[in-house]
Amino acid sequence: MDQQTPFIIAFHQTMILGAIFMVAIGLIIYFIHQIRISAITDYHLKYDYINRREIPNYKLVYYCFGVAVTMLINLYEMKEMEKVEFWFYMRLVMAVAGGTIVAYVAHLILQYYYPTILDRKLKKWRYMPRTNPKTGNKMRLLSEEEEDVHLQEGMIAEENVFSIDYDVWIDEKTSEVLIEKYEGRLQALRCNNCGFYTMRVIKEHVSKAPTENEPGELVKNYQCIYCKSVRATAFNISTKETDDYKKEKFKFKRNRDVDLVKIEIHSVSGEKKHFEFQNTEEAQKFLSEFDYEKS
Repeated sequence: MDQQTPFIIAFHQTMILGAIFMVAIGLIIYFIHQIRISAITDYHLKYDYINRREIPNYKLVYYCFGVAVTMLINLYEMKEMEKVEFWFYMRLVMAVAGGTIVAYVAHLILQYYYPTILDRKLKKWRYMPRTNPKTGNKMRLLSEEEEDVHLQEGMIAEENVFSIDYDVWIDEKTSEVLIEKYEGRLQALRCNNCGFYTMRVIKEHVSKAPTENEPGELVKNYQCIYCKSVRATAFNISTKETDDYKKEKFKFKRNRDVDLVKIEIHSVSGEKKHFEFQNTEEAQKFLSEFDYEKS
């Protein structure tokens, strides 16, 4: 150790302290996340926080661990290294590669596998029995058919385009109603006129074809299904598109004995998305409006 240069000694000490620091930061982020979840008593707010922050927070945790792994690899045979030479740079490259692999694998797991686990966790809090805070009475979750009586027309329109989903809980002893708002299965834009998330694409056309030297222009026409207001937005087309083609659409046969329809959609990149519906008509409507990039 006495033969090592001051730089090598300082470098290894920095790697040791840095690895400890990054692991500590990762654990602090994790425990703060868990504490915040435990501190939220309202089931709906707990659902929103988990849905919004769980995956991003877990990614930060594993990114910290990835940096820690990079620093730990840089300690390999530290007692044998006396000065900066070829092996020092090789070890540095291997350390960066190792830390990147840890962070990237964690990113892939959280991006593609963990959402299935997260979905079960979210359903637990979404359908946890509610209690009327005023009376302490147990509340009942209304079915899709029952809840429409308690929703505004704009809210029903949002559900019809799958942009927003509403749960309605009722205290049957006092008739008090609790309405909770959740993100829907499809993305719809907010209408500037009525304020509901019911603005969707009804037509699109290429106003200017792209060339090798100049981008083209695609115009999307939106209409609010509630207040019927319209707007158009232009998008650049950077490359020529292949000719449009029509795919034969699958049609469900009506079946009164069906209790639940499950749909699993696979993208060309290998990503999977799962959706559940109470009847075939709702599933058919969803498929006719589904856009994978917006979901």
